[in-house]
Amino acid sequence: MTMVLLALIPLVILICLSIKLAYDALSCYWLTPRRIMKLMEKQGVHGPKPRPLIGNILEMATLVSQSTAKDMEHINHDVVGRLLPHYVTWSEQFGKRFIYWNGIEPRMCLSDTEMIKELLCKYSTKAGKSWMQQQGSKHFIGKGLLMANGHDWYQQRHIVAPAFVGDRLKSYAGNMVECTKKMLQSLQNKVESGQTEFEIGDYMTRLTADIISRTEFDSSYEKGKQIFHRLTDLQRLCAQASRHLCLPGSRYFFFFFFPRFFPSKYNKKIKSLKMEVETLLMEIIQSRKDCVEIGRSSSYGDDLLGMMLNEMQNNNKRSSANGFSLNLQLIMDECKTFFFAGHETTALLLTWTVMLLASNPSWQEKVRAEVKHVCGDKIPTVDHLPKLTLLNMVINESLRLYPPATVLPRMAFEDIKLGDLLIPKGLSIWIPVLAIHHSEELWGKDVNEFNPERFASRPFSPGRHFMPFAAGPRNCIGQSFAMMEAKIILAMLISKFSFNISDNYRHAPIVVLTIKPKYGVQVYLKALDHCE
Repeated sequence: MTMVLLALIPLVILICLSIKLAYDALSCYWLTPRRIMKLMEKQGVHGPKPRPLIGNILEMATLVSQSTAKDMEHINHDVVGRLLPHYVTWSEQFGKRFIYWNGIEPRMCLSDTEMIKELLCKYSTKAGKSWMQQQGSKHFIGKGLLMANGHDWYQQRHIVAPAFVGDRLKSYAGNMVECTKKMLQSLQNKVESGQTEFEIGDYMTRLTADIISRTEFDSSYEKGKQIFHRLTDLQRLCAQASRHLCLPGSRYFFFFFFPRFFPSKYNKKIKSLKMEVETLLMEIIQSRKDCVEIGRSSSYGDDLLGMMLNEMQNNNKRSSANGFSLNLQLIMDECKTFFFAGHETTALLLTWTVMLLASNPSWQEKVRAEVKHVCGDKIPTVDHLPKLTLLNMVINESLRLYPPATVLPRMAFEDIKLGDLLIPKGLSIWIPVLAIHHSEELWGKDVNEFNPERFASRPFSPGRHFMPFAAGPRNCIGQSFAMMEAKIILAMLISKFSFNISDNYRHAPIVVLTIKPKYGVQVYLKALDHCE
């Protein structure tokens, strides 16, 4: 009898595990989402009817495909219907707040600015990145600051924040100037050789990658450029992968249906690129460690990587006591995060701003005159930048019309009260930044026009519906770095060249994680020495 009972124990355990697994799956895919939907419906928040498992994904994909199938006929900044057609369709039907479904994840789209401010400022520790977002970026930027939540986010932010303030921030200006000089000289050489048309986006992408390479890796700059190329490819592949539906806990039950988990060439390529990036990072890290161990250096360096390695060496005992440990994998994830955020968003800001100035020559002349007045014939310095008020207005208007990200997502980690709504744990809130930046109600009838003057009379702030860098405690840690970089590069470019939009430019913004020009931005460049 005893032997029979002992033989039954594994079977009983297997049955119990199967029941638990079945209940967890039922709760994840049906019970919890339906509970959230019913609760929001009781509060008057409705939305399009979801399909089982896939939600509203097909509708969104169809709407976006239709809206971006053709290029825009001319330069027109009314792009919300093109890039967020599902938002336009559903907000007309259901109002400023509505529920839609990304697979089995319910999302509330929220464009009420007072509630958004409350969410971003009051509930920064009770809302963050969802499991699906983290899964979508795990092979790209991993568990870096951008994807961290709660206590881990706080600790990571605390570690890297000193790199983006005060004298350390100002110290980056020299690298920005030197890298920009090289780019301008390259442009000058090509102009002198007879070339007149340039795809300025390529130049801005390479330039910002050079700058962040020096900022992050300093003496390992050349390896930093190799990392940049691989990360660019990895971003493109991960953006494609995010189109596949991914279900929590579904690796085994839904393996057949969802290609993200297939050992295909596509997925193997993603993992291979990730490994290449991390191998290059480890080579840089190991060379720093070797220098310290053999006594060549007393620290790991003054750049961002060195700062994190020093922190890992000096403070891990204290951090571990707080339940947080800075390890090599997390340092590599932070490097990837800042490399992506540090060059991608700034490159796009510069590219869109050049497009706007190229197609608005009167503003180009105003900014050029201001740079001449403030800087004279000298290279812009950190002290000059606060005085470039017109340039600052132009950059802000560019960020308003073409913010790097179209939406800002947050998931509630516990029940919270937001305005008149009870937001249940597990509900993702998606803030349509692009739509808010293009709201006629908030910005006036000229909302889709390039008008930097709107930033002259009233100061901008997250409370004034302007959020290209998010808002609240979880805002973009590198925004001061990005603004300083953009001002230096644009001031130097505009003092050396005049530029007009090329006849070959085709206005076709698209979203690939960020808002990009589909075909780049072609401009005619002319050295100012030859302009009369």
